[in-house]
Amino acid sequence: MADYIILKNKFPSFDRKIFVAGDKSLSIRWVLFASIGNGVSEAKNLLMSEDVKATIRAVKKLGIKIYLDKGNCKVYGKGIDGYKYRKNITLNASNSGTLGRLILGLLSNTPYPIKIIGDKSLSKRDFKRVTDPLEKFGVKFKLKNYKYLPLSIKGSSNLKPIKYFEKKGSAQCKSALIFAGMRSRGTTYIKAKKSRNHTELLCKYLKLPIKVNSKGKYDLIKIKKVNKIDSLKYNIPSDISSGAFFMVLTALSNNSNLIIKNVNINPSRTGIITILKKMGVKIILQNVRNYKGEKSADIKIQSANKIIPINCPTSLNTSAIDEFLLIFLVAARANGVSYFKNLEELNQKESPRLLWGAKILNQIGIKTIVTKKSIKIYGNPDLIVKKKITIKNFLKDHRVFMTCVIAALSFGGKWKIYDKNSINTSFPNFLNIINSLKN
Repeated sequence: MADYIILKNKFPSFDRKIFVAGDKSLSIRWVLFASIGNGVSEAKNLLMSEDVKATIRAVKKLGIKIYLDKGNCKVYGKGIDGYKYRKNITLNASNSGTLGRLILGLLSNTPYPIKIIGDKSLSKRDFKRVTDPLEKFGVKFKLKNYKYLPLSIKGSSNLKPIKYFEKKGSAQCKSALIFAGMRSRGTTYIKAKKSRNHTELLCKYLKLPIKVNSKGKYDLIKIKKVNKIDSLKYNIPSDISSGAFFMVLTALSNNSNLIIKNVNINPSRTGIITILKKMGVKIILQNVRNYKGEKSADIKIQSANKIIPINCPTSLNTSAIDEFLLIFLVAARANGVSYFKNLEELNQKESPRLLWGAKILNQIGIKTIVTKKSIKIYGNPDLIVKKKITIKNFLKDHRVFMTCVIAALSFGGKWKIYDKNSINTSFPNFLNIINSLKN
């Protein structure tokens, strides 16, 4: 079967309620916490993407029994020191930066070297941002060109607590350090630029000896050695990053309404909602509730009559980092110039996404000025695409593929978009939901 999709018609109006896939960040973290918990942990609506499957395969290689039936999962944890370390283990993180980086903190006490590998895209991403601070605990690494996968990790049975200032706003780095701190003897202190806090919220719900104090743009995190983690039953809410594709499709379609049910709205993830509202898109949160430390809600969104250009506050960058390709599409419909800056982290993702954002917009006839960390977008509220567009060679970045699908359905033109199977990384059901909205 050809690994591309051809789209040649704008999307019709729709009025629907949908569910999207389980939250990827929570799914991966739940598997990791469950693997070091005591007893049987159970999850419903676990995301069945390649990133999560890679996480399951990794902890299985470490001696953890897992039973999986579609989105229902049982993990038979053996406790904080329950991993079975053997010689010559290789763990494949596939495309998952979350798995590849977080698991380094959990492996910080391995007596034998463990090799971590990944796919072509992950092997181009910076791991030094995680290995440098982990070395301060006493962990030893060997990396390709001192920065990339494949890498080898050898831990220590006597991990030293550290003090570290995490300046990049990397939730993956921060979480890896939390996991290592849980294994060290003493108290670890992390000052971290604000980023996703799913790990901290799970720690709080599990009543682990970890405290977080917010100080302006930073969080001060104190971690003490963890002796026991309780098993965890979890009904994983839907992923706002997956829902974002349909939020933008609705905003850019004519006379359309959509409700996305039971979506995780952790404040560290809702930047896209704040930004779209500033751009004139009507979004309402319904049935807001708390669930085991996380907030969830039904998101109601309507077609936008007029898109307002934005000088996007950099304070929203971290909370919308995975959605900026979509936000750029909305800016393309604005009546004026939108400006986004300090976005160098976009080029640390599966592909250089800031550059790809500009490429996609240029293909549809939108002028941009792009630097290594910023983009200006000269919007056109009357934009209709009538030409042929081919998208390929984007390192199989799932978000580039899905963003191009939304662009094709929103602006028209005849599109041939390669690497259709890239959606299996995070959102295998993406195209099925697209098709369901037409019926």
